[in-house]
Amino acid sequence: MKALVYQGPGQTSWQDVPDPGIKDAGDAIVRVDAVTICGTDLHIVKGDVPDVTPGRILGHEAVGTVVETGGDVTTVRPGDRVLISCISACGRCRFCREGRYGQCRGGGGWVLGHTIDGTQAEYVRVPFADLSVYPLPSAVDSYDAVLLADIFPTSYEVGVLNGQVGPGDTVVVVGAGPIGLAAITTARLYSPGRVIAVDLAESRLHAARELGADATANAEEEPERLVADLTDGLGADVVMEAVGVPEAFEMCTRMVRPGGRVANIGVHGKPAALHLEDLWIKDVTITTGLVDTRSTPMLLRMMAAGRLPASSLITHRFELGQMEEAYDVFSRAGDTGALKVALGAPQHATVATSGQA
Repeated sequence: MKALVYQGPGQTSWQDVPDPGIKDAGDAIVRVDAVTICGTDLHIVKGDVPDVTPGRILGHEAVGTVVETGGDVTTVRPGDRVLISCISACGRCRFCREGRYGQCRGGGGWVLGHTIDGTQAEYVRVPFADLSVYPLPSAVDSYDAVLLADIFPTSYEVGVLNGQVGPGDTVVVVGAGPIGLAAITTARLYSPGRVIAVDLAESRLHAARELGADATANAEEEPERLVADLTDGLGADVVMEAVGVPEAFEMCTRMVRPGGRVANIGVHGKPAALHLEDLWIKDVTITTGLVDTRSTPMLLRMMAAGRLPASSLITHRFELGQMEEAYDVFSRAGDTGALKVALGAPQHATVATSGQA
């Protein structure tokens, strides 16, 4: 089969690799019908995630069709269309029993495209299939569902829930990429007073407004002043970091009110300064976290009911064989206008390439 293989910092290749096979009785082999590229994948390619070693097939978000299962798998069978979660769960360890699947110590957690081969391929082996794939209703489109593999659960759990967004809150989302846009969408489920989006790219700020942001600010034009003006100098109740760079995190800590909350969602490859000399007296809560995907079933029900505007986040579609082109488009989002790119096998990709240019 073909797959995108990480060759070291700055290097990937779409190449022939062996087909995956069943290694454990809980495995499922899934044919990939739709897959995406995550901002975390860009961090990996830059060398920011040293656990990912050369030779690894990348990717952790996909929808596909089950072609084979191990003897212990009971919830899906060959022919089922499924969502592949970015998090695998053994279901037995302490953290899985607490619903903290991202911290699984039984061989799960974030493993796909990280410590085992991932989803940016024609086929993928999914461990712990009973807890790590979700059968899809026929009414849910594959290109919508694939955003539930990571983007929406991450934004909702690590951003909205950790940030404790509540009615009337002023919420700032720094970074209006796919994660930030999904954070805006899911934050609005809790009736905040206003949502402010901050980004460098006007195309992404436009998308933020389309998805419900009440105000936007260019990151280079003193967004702290806008937040201060809109809150009578107090600061935001909740600020979410959805970029993964030190400057963005430090900006978040300057915009939060006393007693407020900073929810860091972004994947950081470099240290960020924590200015405790300013923060200690403000009673600020800072949270971090890897998604657990415990919210996936609920989000899937909402999508089936038409309550999540997922398809509007996908601006470009490609065939699987165009993986390297898709990476180039996604990595230059400021120039291409890309929000989220999706790829599918030729028989499943309705459009080869589309979106803003």
